[in-house]
Amino acid sequence: MNKWIYVVEDEPDILELVSLNLERVNFKVKCFENADSFLEMVETKKPDLVILDLMLPDADGFDVCKHLKSDEKTRAIPIIMLTAKGDEIDRILGLELGADDYVTKPFSVKELVARVKAVLRRPLMDVPKDRIELGDGALIIDTERHEVIQDGKRIDLTSTEFKILKLLASKKGLVFSREKILDYLWGNEKIVVDRTIDVHIKHLREKLGEAAKFIKNIRGVGYKLEE
Repeated sequence: MNKWIYVVEDEPDILELVSLNLERVNFKVKCFENADSFLEMVETKKPDLVILDLMLPDADGFDVCKHLKSDEKTRAIPIIMLTAKGDEIDRILGLELGADDYVTKPFSVKELVARVKAVLRRPLMDVPKDRIELGDGALIIDTERHEVIQDGKRIDLTSTEFKILKLLASKKGLVFSREKILDYLWGNEKIVVDRTIDVHIKHLREKLGEAAKFIKNIRGVGYKLEE
């Protein structure tokens, strides 16, 4: 599937130039001339990479970058800053805020396209290994921090509910029988019946809201987590 690139740039000529050259190498491109329209779109559909101008009419690009990198739902999106600010201090600030690359104007379009490809080839080093996402970030399970984030909001789960969700997420798409879930929770010390799992799943779904759709009930078998 082709990657989506969002280009945020208030100069129409540059916007068109960058867009045409990215589309020429089979990227899908969406253009924005201001920060507000861009951020509104990101809430609906996240891109695979952002090319971000720093001098926008309605916002400072550094602030936009900081906003994206401080949000659980968008912090993994790679950002290439494209700007006339070529001073070393600006480049350092951009990279410290989490930008993946920094290109100064005037620039070579071929080089920019090459940098886009290079950044997309990098592993997402800032995403913890113990972090599982579903629905393009709609549900985030962070086993290291022992927390669950649904649409940017932390969900308070009991220890048992979290363990069940963690087990289902450990092998997405695999069906876990009630017996296997009981064994995982209590091992040989289990003194509860398998229908207890149904009660915990019911409470878990209620707390997850829209993300409850990821928990599938396989009638007569058990449960699985699937997008």
